[in-house]
Order: sequence, then C-alpha cells, then structure tokens
Amino acid sequence: MSHPTYFAVTTDTPDLNAVTALLKQPDVGAIITFTGSVRGATRRDGLPAQTLHLEYEAYARMAEEKMAQIAEEIWERWPLVKGIAIVQRVGTLQVGEMTTLVACAAGHRDQGAFEAARYGIDRLKQIVPVWKKEVGADHSVWIEGDYRPTSADNN
Repeated sequence: MSHPTYFAVTTDTPDLNAVTALLKQPDVGAIITFTGSVRGATRRDGLPAQTLHLEYEAYARMAEEKMAQIAEEIWERWPLVKGIAIVQRVGTLQVGEMTTLVACAAGHRDQGAFEAARYGIDRLKQIVPVWKKEVGADHSVWIEGDYRPTSADNN
C-alpha cells in the first residue's frame, strides 16, 4: 500500500496547512507535527552566548534520499503510520524561523504517530547530510553532532 510522503530541502518556510492537507486521508484521524526553530540563546560550551542567526547547508539530493530511508525505517517500526513529511530548511535563518518539520499521520493518536515523529527528527539529525553554522556577535561555530553513522545507515 502506498502512503503519502513529502520530502524537501528548501529555502522556503514549510506551509503547515499544505503538509497537513497532503497527509490527510479518509482513514487518518491524527497528524502529529514537530517543528524546530532557531533559538536566540543556546547556552552550550563553545557556542556564541547569543545566536544572531543560523546558516544551513545540505547535500540536497542525498538528503532527500536519506529522508526516504527514514520513512522506510518508520514504516518498519510503526506500520500503522499512514503518511510522512520531512522538511529541512537551508540558507540563513533568523531567530524564531522554522528550521525543520516532521509530520506523521495515523488513524489514531495511539498508533505510533507520536513516536514516529520523534524518531523522524532524531534520525534526520543523525543521517541526513545537513550542516549548521551558529552565528553570534562574537564568533561563529559549525555545529557537529556526536552521532557516528553505522553501516546500517548506508541503505
């Protein structure tokens, strides 16, 4: 069975209503949406005390392939999920702007949609080739995650 999917690497702000409309089906009663946004203060060692903006870069073609891989992983773990959308923004994003969107649809809220959305954002940060530079008034830092891909990530 084919379920609706949407994967994008874009400079545009995702349209939540359009994503929801894409995932709606007659048998969908729950759409769980996670959105990430630029924080003005991160308060982590080595990062600027105050964030002016973030700069995102991505290897877009591979990023969308990895997003499709994440969807396949979600369906293996939560087969009742009926639709998935994953969006990563690129470019210069100001404090308060949306950076990522992950949405999962299911018949009911208790059919794995919450867990699938959480898994989706965590995997996006792990395996999708996206790079983030945090820019502050005093200095800028490229952020590296601590996850190291495994052979299973290379599907």
